[in-house]
Amino acid sequence: MQKKGHSEALIFEVWNQIKSFAGYAFAKGHSASYAVESYQSLFLKCYFPIEFMVAVLNNGGGFYSAEHYLHEAKMQGAIIELPCINTSDHPNRVLGKAIYLGFGYLRNLEKLVIQRFLNERQLNGNYLSLEDFIDRINVSIEQLSILIRIGCFRFTKKPKTELLWHAIFKLNASTSKSKHPKLFKPVHKHFELPKLVTDPIENAYDEMELLGFPLCGYFNLIGETVAHDITALEMPEHVNKQVIIYGNLVNSRHNRTSQGKLMRLSTFVDKTGKYFDAVHFTDVVYKYPIHGLGVYKCLGFITEKFGFCSMIISKSRKVGIKSNPRVAG
Repeated sequence: MQKKGHSEALIFEVWNQIKSFAGYAFAKGHSASYAVESYQSLFLKCYFPIEFMVAVLNNGGGFYSAEHYLHEAKMQGAIIELPCINTSDHPNRVLGKAIYLGFGYLRNLEKLVIQRFLNERQLNGNYLSLEDFIDRINVSIEQLSILIRIGCFRFTKKPKTELLWHAIFKLNASTSKSKHPKLFKPVHKHFELPKLVTDPIENAYDEMELLGFPLCGYFNLIGETVAHDITALEMPEHVNKQVIIYGNLVNSRHNRTSQGKLMRLSTFVDKTGKYFDAVHFTDVVYKYPIHGLGVYKCLGFITEKFGFCSMIISKSRKVGIKSNPRVAG
């Protein structure tokens, strides 16, 4: 550059740009391998979106929670099924458009118990009833309760409350502590129970406890009417206007402004399932904090840059969900 007569200021400007790039530049072979992997991932995500999302989940997930990978699969036409004692496996499983959640998601369900009933199913076929499962598997009432509460025995067409009562009766009636399979199939007593009904809200609370999230989504659990709001797709029509959007929190993280002040960047899913981004600047980041996953009522101004809309938060609050009728009763 000196031989060509360029100024020292220009030489140092170009050099500093090259120097800064070295902080994240890749070797050519490294870049090529990433390009191949990126193309393959994009191809699979485009043409096999459901299988791709299940593969991501079975590989341990990524930046987002399992709930939102499943949400993305639902947006691509997938039907999410709770674990089934006769269909599910330890990882997630795809059958057509249906994704059967794996037993590995169930909190406090022991790996040895999972291995035991999956091996038995593989050797001797599907379980015909709750009684058939109890006859074939040595299991504690605590472990069996987890399977019942998450709906693993829904093929019996019996309410979970009824199945739990029968499980308690039948396991308590068995005084044998032997871990060996029974030589003869026992004769079970059948108890006449009053009609027991399971509330959908109870199911959602069971799913939150055992899976970490409700399969029905938090929007179906909030305890107030969603009104006077817009959706993410309507944001371009309200640029520079103050609006309300209800959003289910996907992710939120702190950042620093150019002056070093604290701010927050959040991503939400609206009631239609579409994503939108929001910025909490310093004047609201402490006043209206984020309290974990759930639906937030966001009041703010819509901004647009390069065709992309986001919200600058003025106020936000987490919306309460309906109480668990099992506890309330």
